[in-house]
Amino acid sequence: MAISRTRSSLRSALLRGAALLAITVAVASCASKNNPTTGSIPTTSKPIGAMNATELRGAADSIGKAYEKNPRDPQTGMNYASVLRMNGRNDQALAVMQQVAISNPDNREVLAAYGKAQAAAGQLQQALDTILRAQTPDRPDWKLKSAEGAILDQLGRSGEARQRYREALDLRPNEPSVLSNLGMSYLLTRDLKTAETYLRSAAGQPGADSSVRQNLALTVGLQGRFQEAETIARQELTAAQAEANVTYLRSMLTQQNAWKKLAADDSGSTN
Repeated sequence: MAISRTRSSLRSALLRGAALLAITVAVASCASKNNPTTGSIPTTSKPIGAMNATELRGAADSIGKAYEKNPRDPQTGMNYASVLRMNGRNDQALAVMQQVAISNPDNREVLAAYGKAQAAAGQLQQALDTILRAQTPDRPDWKLKSAEGAILDQLGRSGEARQRYREALDLRPNEPSVLSNLGMSYLLTRDLKTAETYLRSAAGQPGADSSVRQNLALTVGLQGRFQEAETIARQELTAAQAEANVTYLRSMLTQQNAWKKLAADDSGSTN
């Protein structure tokens, strides 16, 4: 009994750590096609999702200069905050979006980006409040519904989160980012088979990006199918990007061999 509880506790901790990282990425990725999180930054020739660390630092410098010239411009501010988050500078991204939101208090896209910056900085309840302010009952926005769901998941309110994802899918059927968020919600509660079903659906939709496939790879790997997970992680990427994805995947799955031990224990257990 004690061994079973220890294994369950370890699985729960690892799943939650892995899924919270992925769901945080999902919060940032449910923006519109014009948002630089999933598109191209105007002052660069490459989508930020495809940039390496050096390119991201360069983008932060160049967009930062544009922001300094016009800190009230909403698109420049959102661009800058997005690149700062990609560089791991969440506190700076939050400060930028706070100023942009003050200058554009009625801009729903700005409020959504501000909420995402708050979530990335760990201010989950504040992020939820901001997202709710941005949403209007007469003009519901699927992006905001999905962002709200991702924040609710981080707060441990999975039932409410999944309702928001389904409301988002009613507004935007088969949207891969929302299906991915829904799949990761089930991963958070350790329902890996349901998570995989939604993530496979997400990965098969037109417009699904590499983050969706990375979430699928993680979910497959957590079920002990490591070779299949690595194959998924390498899809449609350059050699360097594929290796970076696989390195990340291995680090999430092994964590001092904890996942392999769990898989071995499960294979020999009837519980």
